[in-house]
Amino acid sequence: MASQVPQILASPISCNMENRPKADFHPGTWGDVFLNCPDKDIDITTQLHYEELKEEVRRMLVAPMDTSIRKLPLIDAVQRLGVNYHFEKEIEDALEAIYHDNNEADNDLHTTLRFRLLREHGFDVSCEAFYKFKDEERNFKSSLTNDVQGLLELYEASYMRVHGKDILDEAISFTITHLTLADATLDYPLSEQITHALKQSIRRGLARVEARRYISIYQDIESHNKALLEFAKIDFNLLQLLHRKELSEICRWWKDLDFTRKLPFARDRVVEGYFWIMGVYFEPQYSLGRKMMIKVIAMAFIVDDTYDELIPYTDAIERWDNKFMDQLPEFMKISYKALLDVYEEMDQLMTEQRRQYRVEYAEKGDDTTCSSLSFGSQMDSSKLQTNIRGV
Repeated sequence: MASQVPQILASPISCNMENRPKADFHPGTWGDVFLNCPDKDIDITTQLHYEELKEEVRRMLVAPMDTSIRKLPLIDAVQRLGVNYHFEKEIEDALEAIYHDNNEADNDLHTTLRFRLLREHGFDVSCEAFYKFKDEERNFKSSLTNDVQGLLELYEASYMRVHGKDILDEAISFTITHLTLADATLDYPLSEQITHALKQSIRRGLARVEARRYISIYQDIESHNKALLEFAKIDFNLLQLLHRKELSEICRWWKDLDFTRKLPFARDRVVEGYFWIMGVYFEPQYSLGRKMMIKVIAMAFIVDDTYDELIPYTDAIERWDNKFMDQLPEFMKISYKALLDVYEEMDQLMTEQRRQYRVEYAEKGDDTTCSSLSFGSQMDSSKLQTNIRGV
C-alpha cells in the first residue's frame, strides 16, 4: 500500500469547490459576541477575601463531627455549587471515613445522600440499605411521600444504579410519580429543585451550568452556609472570566483563519466546541488543554466537512508534512495547513513542558479519525451508487 502513495501524490488533484456535495449546515449563530473579553481582573481586597473564604470552607470540611455522616450535606453543597475542585483531598478523606463508618444513617435523607455521594466518587457501596424503605409486601412505604426532600434525594440516588439492581429502577418510578404530584403544592426553592430534577437529574448535568443554577437556589435555602455561598459566587465569576478570555482567544484564532469565507461549506461551530470541552474539564489548571482541544475539535469539523477527495487528503494527513500540500486542491490546502499549524503549536508548547510524546499520541488519534472518515465516506459513496443503479 505504501508503494502506491507516490503515484497518488505525483500530480496535483483537480477539484472544484463548487462541485462538492453540500451538507447545508446552518451558519454560526454567535458572530463576534465572544471576540472581545472585558479586560478586568480581581482587585487585591476581593482576592484576599476570596482566599479567607476558601480556608473557612476547608476548615468546615476537615472539622470533626459527632458522626462523620453529618458532613454529607456540606459535601453535597460544595459539589453542587461547583467549588469541589478546590477541596478534592478533603472531600475524599471525609468520604473515606463515611464509607468505613459502621454507624447506620440516622435518617432516610442521609441514607440516600450517603449512597449517591459515595457512588459518585467510585466507592463500592451496596443497594441493600434501600430495602428499609419497603414494607412487608415489598412496596415502597407510603410514609416516604411525607418527606418530599427525602423523596427528592431518593430520586437522585436512584440514578447511580447499575444493571441488575431492580430496587433502584423501582425507586425511580416511585419517586417520579410522587414528586410530580407534590410539585404543584410546594413553595420555592424546593419546587424549583423538583421541577428541574424531573427534567434532568444531577448525574446528567454539566458541572458549570448546574453550579450557576444551584447558586441561585442555594441562596434561598434557609439553612444555607453564608461563607460557602459567598465563596461559590466569587469563584464562579473568576472562573467565568478565565473561560471568557480563553473563548475570546479561540474566536480570534478562528476569525483569523477566515474559514467562513474560504470554506463556506464547512461548519462554524467553535463556540459550541468550546462548550463541549467545558463539560470535560473546566478547572483553571486545564486552561492549556481546553485551548488545544478546541482547536483539534474545530479542525476535526473542517477535516470531516472536507472529506470528499478521500485518498489524497488521508495520505497527506498521515504524513504530517508541508511538502504534500502542493498535491492538494486549493480549498483543501487551507484546512491542511491550518491542521498542521495546530499540531505545530501543540508540539512547541509540549516541548517546553518536556511532554512532547503527548503530541505523537494526538497525531495517531487524528490519523485514526481520518481513516475512519475515509472508510465511512467511501461506504456512503458506495451505497449512493448502488441506490442509483437500483433506480
